[in-house]
Amino acid sequence: MTPPPRRAPPREVRLIGGRFKRRKLPVADRPGLRPTPDRVRETLFNWLGQDLTGSRVLDAFAGSGALGFEAASRGAAEVVLLERDPARAAGLRASAQRLGADAVRVVAADALAWMARAAPASFDLVLLDPPFDAGLHDAALAAAAPLLRAGGFAYVEAPRPLAPPSGWALHRAGRAGAVHFHLLQRGGYTETEPSARSEP
Repeated sequence: MTPPPRRAPPREVRLIGGRFKRRKLPVADRPGLRPTPDRVRETLFNWLGQDLTGSRVLDAFAGSGALGFEAASRGAAEVVLLERDPARAAGLRASAQRLGADAVRVVAADALAWMARAAPASFDLVLLDPPFDAGLHDAALAAAAPLLRAGGFAYVEAPRPLAPPSGWALHRAGRAGAVHFHLLQRGGYTETEPSARSEP
């Protein structure tokens, strides 16, 4: 049986909360670029409590920048967007300038290589949405671990449920279509209430 064709990515995404609510980000027509859906972003920032004032955030596979700009919109003190495609990185810088997102810094770099060189315990939240079928989820989470302060969070999107590695606790998890999304806490405690589910 032939699988259904993949839905084309949207040409733009709308930010859903905070200072930049309803502002739009362009989405380049590039292979593997699949912005995090609105309802998943809404769920994530509900889990995080909406107000990220003072937080330092890394969006390691920035793509459209939707996750990182949502964090900046909610008051993060610094948001680093990593994007290895120079054209996409230039587009992210243009979006930051257009929005007046002074907290956002765009770095054109490979995410795994950059994280391997970054200072330890320098972020409160790391956002990991690697190319969906690239199999980078485990490697990305391992690279992110040293960058988080104790009790910091990593958000991971993957095509399958992820079991938390040693040193992590699964805080919340959900699913939207083929995407499994997870909020893990570094050195934290497992959430005792049922995980939120977002079904198609």
